[in-house]
Amino acid sequence: MSSTAKLNSETSPLLRYEDFSISFGTGRREKFAVSHLDLEIGVGERVALVGESGSGKTLTALAPLRLEPEGAKTSGRILWNGQHTNAGNQAVNLLDLPIQDIREIRGREIAMVFQEPMTALNPLFTIGNQIVEAVQVYQPLISKADSMSAAIELLKKTGIPEPEKRFHSYPHQLSGGQRQRAMIAMALACKPRLLIADEPTTALDVSLRLQILDLLKELQEESRDHGGMAILLITHDLNLVKHFAHRVAVLNQGNLMEVGSTKQVFEHPDNPYTKALVNSAPVRDLAPVMPLAPVLLKTEHLSVSYPGTEAAAWFKKPPGHQVLRKVSFELKQGQTIGVIGESGSGKTTLGMAVLGLLGDTAAEITGDVDVLGNDWQKLKPAERRAMRSSLQVIFQDPFGSLSPRMNVMQIVSEGLDVHFPDLSAPERESRVLDILREVGIDRSALTRYPHEFSGGQRQRIAIARALILKPQILVLDEPTSALDVSIQKQVLALLTELQKKYNLAYLMISHDLAVIRAMSHEVMVLKAGRVVEFGDTETMIQHPRQTYTKELFTAAELT
Repeated sequence: MSSTAKLNSETSPLLRYEDFSISFGTGRREKFAVSHLDLEIGVGERVALVGESGSGKTLTALAPLRLEPEGAKTSGRILWNGQHTNAGNQAVNLLDLPIQDIREIRGREIAMVFQEPMTALNPLFTIGNQIVEAVQVYQPLISKADSMSAAIELLKKTGIPEPEKRFHSYPHQLSGGQRQRAMIAMALACKPRLLIADEPTTALDVSLRLQILDLLKELQEESRDHGGMAILLITHDLNLVKHFAHRVAVLNQGNLMEVGSTKQVFEHPDNPYTKALVNSAPVRDLAPVMPLAPVLLKTEHLSVSYPGTEAAAWFKKPPGHQVLRKVSFELKQGQTIGVIGESGSGKTTLGMAVLGLLGDTAAEITGDVDVLGNDWQKLKPAERRAMRSSLQVIFQDPFGSLSPRMNVMQIVSEGLDVHFPDLSAPERESRVLDILREVGIDRSALTRYPHEFSGGQRQRIAIARALILKPQILVLDEPTSALDVSIQKQVLALLTELQKKYNLAYLMISHDLAVIRAMSHEVMVLKAGRVVEFGDTETMIQHPRQTYTKELFTAAELT
């Protein structure tokens, strides 16, 4: 372990893990998720905890607030040197405190930003009301008007557009990135001594990720008057770690592999696992698009709008909210077009419109979508269903998109049951085994369920489910954002290999510009529903024309 595992003598430890372990099960079946962890976080320090899925990062972060899952057993000590009233100046072991004392620490002294804001936010209350509640916890004597002003100011600081209007919005009315920003605003409302951020920027575009981290740094500076807020950041975005953290701790299968300054860990890693993690950036290995490759997917002046929610006079229709504005592009066989833009720019709406999955919503769609020479909008429902085998999608969250009640055999073969009902049981199983072999999943997985696999394995199963129908077009909606960097590299290499083998066309939507650069022949840049720039990937990265595009690439360090 690096000599910088401990703080230097000039920095006071605010939180200290001492010989800390988390295990599940008993006797011979006991498994350690975190094993004998020693780690310190100083006052005003920024520490990043990195590692692959299942390495114990989130369990380590949840433990100080006693939010570990039911059935988990903890040992060792977590010493807190905060402002707990019963402790005075003495550090307390959070694992020994009664739960009512822990509740007093939650939010007030230690706050947390969770990875999935839709789950963490209450769907029955507006965003503003939930932030106001947090403000009033910290300042119980504050007036309602002042607490509302404070909440709106926090929304403004976190970069949410029209904060006065969004104050009255419910979680489902915000984009994923806007919900995450609201979560961060709520966590900061109590001005905590320690902020634990579990993948706080996963749902955000690259420029907004840096804005959020810059905001956290700014608020950390402001907090120096009352001692200085420390931040424990859990992320698989190593580029963010470089910009943000003072020190980095690397976990692997619950074991602390290396701790050191950010510069040391990235430039001179000691541990072989750390070296592999640092060198896991996606690699560009694309086959060129054939000169006469046919156009498989085409849109012309595609626009999508939703009816307005504002009140209007009885004789006037309320103004609508336009999400896409006259988007046109052509996707050829064997080609990948990457779609980038900030949260709320219309990327996912474009993917859903191309897939024909907006029909059951209140969306008004104009313009043309042509799939394999057919006008997608004018096809009858039966005709569209028949064509769906040629146009498939891989979603961002493989756990959410795979049925927990179906095993792998049922999940992967479900499309065959719809599109190839005449296949015999042995033929169906043979096709499933063939495609699982293609994506690197063993035969033994057939009878297992999604929760029994890692995130990367679940995404491979989702890819198998899409590919078994032999599609010509795949819409990839953030296919690797939920994966750690090493697994991400494997999945992208798999997608590249499959594209070469089957001459697939990809429409890839992603916040991660390193992924877009590795995977895309051309890039489409969206802003507020409009295409602001479109062209060859490498040419655009080297010579972006629009200021907005330059800002995106600069934030991602691609220029």
